[in-house]
Amino acid sequence: MFARDPIGDLNTHVVSNQPPPLVDYNLYDSDPSLREALHREGAAWSEERVRGMGQATGSSETIALGFVANRQPPELFTHDNTGRRIDEVEYHPAYHFLMRLGLEEEIHSIAWTDPRPGRHVAHAALEYLLTQCEAGVCCPITMTYASVPALRHAPELMKTWEPLILCPAYDPRGIPATEKGCATIGMAMTEKQGGSDVRTNETTATPAGDHYLLTGHKWFCSAPMSDGFLTLARLNDAITCFFVPRWTPQGQRNRIFIQRLKGKLGNRSNASSEIEYDRTYAEIVGEPGRGIATIMEMVKHTRLDAAVACAGMMRQGVVQAAHFASHRIAFQKRLVDQPLMRAVLADLVVEAEAATALVMRVARAFDGASPEEQAFGRLAVAVAKFWVTKRLPNHAYEAMECLGGSGYVEESMMPRLYREAPVNAIWEGSGNVNALDVLRAMSHEPESLTAVLGEIELARGADKRLDQAIGDLKRRLADPKDREARARRLVEEMAICLQASLLVRHGASPVAEVFLASRLPGSMRGCYGALPGGAQLQDVIARAQVSVQS
Repeated sequence: MFARDPIGDLNTHVVSNQPPPLVDYNLYDSDPSLREALHREGAAWSEERVRGMGQATGSSETIALGFVANRQPPELFTHDNTGRRIDEVEYHPAYHFLMRLGLEEEIHSIAWTDPRPGRHVAHAALEYLLTQCEAGVCCPITMTYASVPALRHAPELMKTWEPLILCPAYDPRGIPATEKGCATIGMAMTEKQGGSDVRTNETTATPAGDHYLLTGHKWFCSAPMSDGFLTLARLNDAITCFFVPRWTPQGQRNRIFIQRLKGKLGNRSNASSEIEYDRTYAEIVGEPGRGIATIMEMVKHTRLDAAVACAGMMRQGVVQAAHFASHRIAFQKRLVDQPLMRAVLADLVVEAEAATALVMRVARAFDGASPEEQAFGRLAVAVAKFWVTKRLPNHAYEAMECLGGSGYVEESMMPRLYREAPVNAIWEGSGNVNALDVLRAMSHEPESLTAVLGEIELARGADKRLDQAIGDLKRRLADPKDREARARRLVEEMAICLQASLLVRHGASPVAEVFLASRLPGSMRGCYGALPGGAQLQDVIARAQVSVQS
């Protein structure tokens, strides 16, 4: 697919006016926004590791494996050839290669094993790069990372499982995790009748000595070949969190029955499934009746990664678009030199860099260096999850359109990015769920709103347009009338003001100027590229242009 020396002269014509393959470049070194954020948010110590991931994910070999993993989706085998139940999902070797890359580079563990400030920023940077190569493997890696704070509510359980979860290795074999020495973790929360409303869950837990037996169904179980799952069930009619290992402590297959794999729009290399529990071995995690609060420790971290992945996909989309436009000539000029295309490309760069600045700032808050940082992280992660995931689908579409028909065919990366774009707005709480969570946090933890507004106010006085937007936001937040109906608008304005504050203080000045001129309330338009006149855009576009071998 990405031959270095293709045959250029065909029998009927010479191939011309086509860009060179966008391969064999370093995704980190070519991304000024990520480099700046890694240093700014306290993770400069991880730069060599992140640079290595950038080299790996930009190689022609790894990029090709991402395509293969999507063309060869996982396959479910419920029984072996003797008719015995096995419930195994088989993946293509390309998927296993990418999983091994992510886990050996410690995406899942670096935030928990390295004590230095910026450890969650290092995690986010590694995830941001891997998702540009193939997003499907990021789902099980994210859940493995995010399981740690929830499972720490079960200290005895974690004596066995924490070393397995944090091990920088990958072993896909269907055997007990203790025999492999490493583990990945999945999640099974939602049921048919409730979806995000997990308080309606009907799965039941029955005490059985030192453990519990679960009976019920789960409508979505992501990464069903994981070594263990966090799940919710009713214990004495109260929602409680449990850990379900794939194998029982006695070395027997646990009674987890995979009914079918979901046929999804995107995220094809990763399996999502419907499962049944039938007297399934489980251990309790956290206090009985506190299941939602316990598993939200996991969801908080998966929400961070949902936003991080979208920022990574925005970056990949605009790099693809800028690369094509920089080499393609139409109507006697390169596309990148034509005013309308410059406006679209610059707008896409600005969106991607605003997303990167926001998610990396939220990642730093996850270190929890102070009560104020912890409060900021609790609210800001829901804001970022809501906004960045909402902005990606149209971003992916506009980037695809920059390539014209070439972007619409499967040989391009763009169809895969486009199919992947909606999922992170739906998983880990849809847009409405996140918007309501923001209102809930503002009400129950007013210090979280104080912390977010404090971060925004750090840019006060830098630009009159931003000062006006900050004042308007604070007035709207103080108005209690119809707050739930206005939740989306409130969260949108909070996100935009946060991004503006970060870009004004830390971003490249051309990027910050375009953002202020085009994004603040009253100036935003419905499509990318509708920028005000007079903007100097070449310096913005240059931040997404990558040099590769012709």
